[in-house]
Amino acid sequence: MNNFIFYNPVKMLFGVGMTSKLSELIPSNARVLILYGGGSAKINGSLEQAKSALGKRKYVEFSGIEPNPEYETCLKAVDKLKKHKLNFILAIGGGSVIDAAKFISAAAKYKGKSPWNIVAKQAPIKEAIPIATIVTLPATCSEMNMWAVISRRKLNTKLGFYSEAIAPKFSVLDPSFTLTLPAKQTRNGVIDAIIHVLEQYLTRPADAPFQDRYSEGLIMTLIENGLKVMRDEKNIKYRANIMLCAAMAHNGVPGMGVPQDWSSHVIGHQLTALYGIDHGESLSIVMPKLLSYKFDKKQEKLCQLGNRVFGIGGKSKRETAKKTIIKLKEFFKKMGAPVELKDCKLPDSAPRDAALLFDKIIGSAGEDNDIHMEDVEKILKI
Repeated sequence: MNNFIFYNPVKMLFGVGMTSKLSELIPSNARVLILYGGGSAKINGSLEQAKSALGKRKYVEFSGIEPNPEYETCLKAVDKLKKHKLNFILAIGGGSVIDAAKFISAAAKYKGKSPWNIVAKQAPIKEAIPIATIVTLPATCSEMNMWAVISRRKLNTKLGFYSEAIAPKFSVLDPSFTLTLPAKQTRNGVIDAIIHVLEQYLTRPADAPFQDRYSEGLIMTLIENGLKVMRDEKNIKYRANIMLCAAMAHNGVPGMGVPQDWSSHVIGHQLTALYGIDHGESLSIVMPKLLSYKFDKKQEKLCQLGNRVFGIGGKSKRETAKKTIIKLKEFFKKMGAPVELKDCKLPDSAPRDAALLFDKIIGSAGEDNDIHMEDVEKILKI
């Protein structure tokens, strides 16, 4: 295990009814931009509860944040924030709305030529508008970290950035807000959370028994409750377990001092940028292919995952590792997720097109930065 510095500044308020705590945590003189996507914030009651908790504070609403938040849409929110002289952002939604809030908070204070440099050139974020979140779709863990991803479709680009300055001041996690989620969004959220853990776990042994057991516990709980909630969508206990696991999956703990991969994510981002497929769907397609392609390098941890999570007792490590990939793929199928490019009706040119975009935008990926353009095409063709 390598040396590391761990820092997570986000306060979590977990449980039904915790939105009422906004009145205690948001400054009384705050002028708030309420940011959300579409009608779900109205349907699940989160928007109304937030307004009630804000009391007499001034607020302005901005809706229309896309599932993959668009740069241009975020700039419109920045204009509204400046026009009304707002000084606090409350994001109500899933990772996309929260990522948008993070970008808006930084862009509103950016002094350079173009706020796009925050993403494209990783321009330093020296100050940002404070934000808080109310999570209605557990998946990305954006509510508990300092990362964000923004898209710019006209450039076929989806890029991430990070800064301590954009970490939420606090996040409300009320599982009752997830009861109205469509099955597809619930499914994608579970898969996204699991693969967040796997990107930090399925690399190579690093003498990190705590991180490994922590990760395995998250994966087991997500698999168990994910399958259950797809059969019993109104069960708030399953949804609460999923919500908590999703918030813990990318909060910094699973990856403390261990090698991390993230190539499934960056390859998946290219598919989303090109074809607009859901983030979770891109991951369920890419991850099994990546594991097969990098099998020899990942065999040891695949075997460990198979033994500890799936209870596989193969005759050899190699056999156990191969069965683990099969089990993971079977889980995605049971959740109703795509596992092949054809499942999302992507064109035959998708592997090559995604590889070219990857080369242009990213260049290399993997725990050892040994995945390049030609590897991406081979992975997607498996």
